[in-house]
Amino acid sequence: MFRVVHFDIMADDTARAVKFYKDVFNWKVEGWPGMEYWLVTTGPDDQPGINGGIGPRRDPGAHTENSIQVPSVVEYSKKVEAAGGKILRPKMPIPGVGWLAMAVDTEGNVFGLFEEDPTAKMP
Repeated sequence: MFRVVHFDIMADDTARAVKFYKDVFNWKVEGWPGMEYWLVTTGPDDQPGINGGIGPRRDPGAHTENSIQVPSVVEYSKKVEAAGGKILRPKMPIPGVGWLAMAVDTEGNVFGLFEEDPTAKMP
């Protein structure tokens, strides 16, 4: 099997996108010298997860859709909205796996908020 090891978030306004992800998830974001591209560290190397980057949208149809694991879908849905994003689909169960909400950031990129919970079930 192959696993996702990197993500790229395309942005019309890269500074605004950097601010959004730093404010919501407290990610470490560092500019790549000589480029309009930012490297994103989402957490310590000894924890599960991937790192990625934020760069300019080169194609109007380009977008990213990754799911981000959070401790609480409800709490982070509120953080997304407070930072200027929108919730497209509120918290819904993935039976036996967890909870998922779909959101859109300030740049129009769709992403998921995922909360692990093996007891999640349909209402």
